[in-house]
Amino acid sequence: MRSYIKVLSMCFFGLILFVPIALADNSVKRVGGNSRYGTAVEISKQTYSTASTAVIVSGNAYADAIVAAPLAYQKNAPLLYTTTDKLSYETKTRLKDMRTKNVIIVGGTPVVSSNTANQIKRMGISIKRIAGSNRFETSARVAKAMTAPSKVIILNGFLYEDAPAIIPYAAKNGFPILFTNKTYINSATTAVIKDKKIRSSIIVGSTKSISNSVNKKLPSPTRISGSNRYELAANIVQKLNLSTSKVYVSNGYSYSDAIVGALLAAMNKQSLIVTDGQNLSVGTRKIIGSENASNFTVIGTPPAISTKVFNQLKNPVVGETIFIDPGHGDQDSGAVANGLLEKEINLDIAKRVNMKLNASGALSVMSRSNDTFYSLQERVSKAASTQADLFISIHGNANDSSSPNGSETFYDTTYQATKSKRLADQIQPKLATYLKTRNRGVKRAGFYVIKYSRMPSVLVETAFITNSSDASKLKQSVYKDKAAQAIYDGTVSYYK
Repeated sequence: MRSYIKVLSMCFFGLILFVPIALADNSVKRVGGNSRYGTAVEISKQTYSTASTAVIVSGNAYADAIVAAPLAYQKNAPLLYTTTDKLSYETKTRLKDMRTKNVIIVGGTPVVSSNTANQIKRMGISIKRIAGSNRFETSARVAKAMTAPSKVIILNGFLYEDAPAIIPYAAKNGFPILFTNKTYINSATTAVIKDKKIRSSIIVGSTKSISNSVNKKLPSPTRISGSNRYELAANIVQKLNLSTSKVYVSNGYSYSDAIVGALLAAMNKQSLIVTDGQNLSVGTRKIIGSENASNFTVIGTPPAISTKVFNQLKNPVVGETIFIDPGHGDQDSGAVANGLLEKEINLDIAKRVNMKLNASGALSVMSRSNDTFYSLQERVSKAASTQADLFISIHGNANDSSSPNGSETFYDTTYQATKSKRLADQIQPKLATYLKTRNRGVKRAGFYVIKYSRMPSVLVETAFITNSSDASKLKQSVYKDKAAQAIYDGTVSYYK
């Protein structure tokens, strides 16, 4: 009896340990305020309760904010925004709360007026202004104010989208950001490189941002580029091997949020990626998947980063490449019975699965999206070429007799046996429950596409086309959607 109780206790304890892991979504938090000024304040609160020094820039002067971020990091100071002619209320309150004694204003009086500076002085705070006659001179003067760097970051001074993801790297390494035009280097930038005896540089952006003619005039240049702002940010993270244990995510068009968010990422020795505010971008999904990132901090409130994006980040399928294979196609109709062609049912359900996965932040890929035939070998090769994380083949079942009915899911043991079975175990009970079909269970079988696919793979037999009851369900959109939902939910459960 005592041994029996001991076994029960151990099983119960093991269940307690297992359940939280099984039910875990990705960790996502949001930091933001009601405006760019409020967001900068809320971000400062993540690091500082008090700060003797603060850096202030105009909330609309993105070029100044970009070069100010590494300076703020080096001065151990928050970066705050103000309006041009009056100190913003949020920033004024924050300076009081932090008991700030010194403020560095980055930018000239056209962007942060003398009146604003005087308001800060009247708070008993001393002022230092770093500014040039243009953005190139301002960036150069900020660089001169920083502790002797060995490397500089080169950006097109008019293309703000290239900047956010490089800021964490620049800031934590003490590398100033200098501006150039697309086709030539401004004299102020050249002077800093010479005076500071800079030995190497990183160009951020493609040749559409900074030409090769500029590249040739820089010390030991390395270029990081991308086809768009999202891919560029992802490439920066990968090529510079930035930490992704906690990823900061900002809207790639909301520069005010992205810049202060990047500084927060630097403070925590982490990386920042950017995305579309309404939907996770492809480049962003890829970096999340390749880095297996699962802990995120979203910068900004809706609509800058929507609830949809927040939920996509929370979903454990985000960034996963899932290959969906609708069986048969074209001249290969599959089973034909009760007025149904299996190839059409498979494709319909697969499209619904694809839509659900894509909406959730996954990178879903279909072996076919229309009435096309691909051999079994071609399907396996396609999945391999996409470096898919999962392979899900969708079929309708058939039998010479009209009696057999129900749903079943198959896996093979050649590759990834344990994970394949786990995926099948997650999908199968949901499939039978949602479709209200007989649960025929999870089974082993050497079907070609799951035998030779090297990633976790399953073949789903949704229901029997040759059974009138099952077929009547497969004719209805509501049940086809239920089948897709079961496959989708099972896939999400697998990742949890």
